[in-house]
Amino acid sequence: MTSLKNSVQLIGRLGNDPETATYENGKTRTRFSLATSEIYRNNKGEKVEETQWHNIVAWGKTAKIAENYLKKGKEVALEGKLTSRMWEDDKGKHYITEIVANQILILDKKPQ
Repeated sequence: MTSLKNSVQLIGRLGNDPETATYENGKTRTRFSLATSEIYRNNKGEKVEETQWHNIVAWGKTAKIAENYLKKGKEVALEGKLTSRMWEDDKGKHYITEIVANQILILDKKPQ
């Protein structure tokens, strides 16, 4: 069960086109945002839709797949792990939580 210690599975839609960067060491990184929505009824019986935005990062072959096949609005399922990092620049300290995707599955049907 050690693989369950830090495992994230999401189904959602891309909020932007993926952005890819290739570094001097040859590593490729692709980033995009993913929206997940939940619909429920509140205590008044009103329908409520709640959307969460997730920062997604993919490396290597997974990054190339995201770069070549994903576009804004596409529905995908992904599996990965949760990471947090901090960096400092002239504006101060910055914190971000991201999901590093290991697998991406495109759920949209192919156009006919």
